[in-house]
Amino acid sequence: MLLEAGFQAYFVGGCVRNALLGAPISDIDLTTDATPETVVALAEASGFNPVPTGIEHGTVTVVVEGHPFEVTTFRHDVETDGRRAVVSFARTIEEDARRRDFTMNALYARADGTVLDPLGGLPDLRARRVRFIDDAGDRIREDYLRILRFFRFHAWYGDPAEGLDPEALAAVSELADGLDTLSRERVGAEMCKLLSAPDPAPAVSAMARSGVLARVLPGAETGALAPLVHLEQQSKTPPKAMRRMASLGGDDHQERFRLSNSDARDLARLRDALGGTAEPEELAYRLGAGAARDVVLLNAAMLGNGLPDDLEARLNLGASARFPVAPKDLMPEFQGPALGAELRRLEDRWIASEFTLSRDALLGRG
Repeated sequence: MLLEAGFQAYFVGGCVRNALLGAPISDIDLTTDATPETVVALAEASGFNPVPTGIEHGTVTVVVEGHPFEVTTFRHDVETDGRRAVVSFARTIEEDARRRDFTMNALYARADGTVLDPLGGLPDLRARRVRFIDDAGDRIREDYLRILRFFRFHAWYGDPAEGLDPEALAAVSELADGLDTLSRERVGAEMCKLLSAPDPAPAVSAMARSGVLARVLPGAETGALAPLVHLEQQSKTPPKAMRRMASLGGDDHQERFRLSNSDARDLARLRDALGGTAEPEELAYRLGAGAARDVVLLNAAMLGNGLPDDLEARLNLGASARFPVAPKDLMPEFQGPALGAELRRLEDRWIASEFTLSRDALLGRG
């Protein structure tokens, strides 16, 4: 569409980075020297559906057979305040590249697969080195969320054995107070992405050492995160941001991160169950197998324990168990609070029997 009309057009950013790494690609972004109005006109002429999702910043989402592609005009920042930017359209990928955050994100590719590297991002990508473009402090002042993105990108794409870029670490530590200017939703979304990485522990530890973690989550401790990740990998349990967030502790997660209702409920349930003495079977009966597994993993990580060899069998046993006594079985002998107390007493007996006592046995009828 764009190339046929005589414009430049390149794949850019994450899709190029991930393709070179052999990592999954979720979004395909393109950049062009065509103006947004021209992109809209060409898309419509080609029978595609252009949606002006960010047209004031040069972005048009072109929907092709149900698949969205973000097409953004070359641009450079005219003015920034640490949260948003005023942009002006540019003519070259070199100008466009310098407004991006990390060198590994300033990679472009032609339709034939030829990679263009205007700022030296390929050596950094090959070395799994997350490095800011030009001066780290300048890039951070343009958008303070880049502090968290730095740690998130290291968790996903960096080489833990090499550590984090010293210049970047110095800059994020110096400018950490800029995080206070960001919306809680942006901070929360970035933290969830970071904690969803295969192993975020080295990056989160670096966050703590730089003072960034205390800024976004006061009271957080990192000691249980690495053991938790190890236990997850050992048990082949997929990463889960709320499980890992629960391991950090801290206060006011909902207020600080504006979590979704679902995430907030999951986190509260995990934190309430931490430190308890319930066995995996009982946890699975009360919470379901997934949440029970999370609690077992968290408690083991915090106490420095291993996991039971028969954990999955015990979780499945509890999750499939059904308490055989109903309230009507105890009425009219028991009413009101007494009914609830008797049900709880019988349920405790049934759980202690490993769910083997029958209804008649619990009711004293056999």
